[in-house]
Amino acid sequence: MNKWAILSGIEANLAAYEAVMADIKRQGDQVEALYILGDLVGPRPEAEKLVERVLNPRQGELEPLICKGWWEEQCFILHGLGATGDAPELIAKYGGETVKLLWEYVSHQTVEWLRNLDFGFFELDCLLIHGSTVSVDDELTPETSPIKMLDRLSRMQANNLFCGRSGLTFQYQLQTGSITTGLTTLDKQVSPQTFTVTPRQVIGVGNVGRTPGQATYTLYNPGTNQVEFKTVYYGNSKGFQSQHNRSNLTS
Repeated sequence: MNKWAILSGIEANLAAYEAVMADIKRQGDQVEALYILGDLVGPRPEAEKLVERVLNPRQGELEPLICKGWWEEQCFILHGLGATGDAPELIAKYGGETVKLLWEYVSHQTVEWLRNLDFGFFELDCLLIHGSTVSVDDELTPETSPIKMLDRLSRMQANNLFCGRSGLTFQYQLQTGSITTGLTTLDKQVSPQTFTVTPRQVIGVGNVGRTPGQATYTLYNPGTNQVEFKTVYYGNSKGFQSQHNRSNLTS
């Protein structure tokens, strides 16, 4: 079986996206599917051009499967289409000027299109999503506790969870083990239950557009369960390389 190319966090960086697409093209026919796990848009002038580019793949390019991310959620809020009427997280993190730029650079028509994107994808035994099964802003990192990781995996019965919220590349492995739970109330004590944990993993797929001149993404082979992190340099420092550093944690 061929590989999947998994991207996240383009954040309307058209140059970074072009660099990654060129690197994927260098893989030849090894890549059979292209996923974009949220944060397609962002507060950049080329936001509309980036969306148009993604929606119109060039000859020989795969049509991407795209799900919603944190920046998409902020767009929904600004256009009165979100669950809340204000964007305190966006303002607190980036300030009022970024709110203004996001409003200017991402059109209402594009926001309406973004609303129809999926929350995530479940393929084979893999869940591909921006944040986690809880929400788009749920950030999983190498420092996240094994219990929390197991919870996020178990909600959809996935063996492999690919996420992009943190922007990091990491491979967090949960080895075989068991968890014993019990409940004590004022009236009685419920007998403990033991659950067996099978090997599972959470993969941070990197970030394409956040760091100028450097884009990271992930290649995954579902047939062999092999993960490869790719770093693409563009602009003044062109080229590409593979990353093999991993965070292996045992429950």
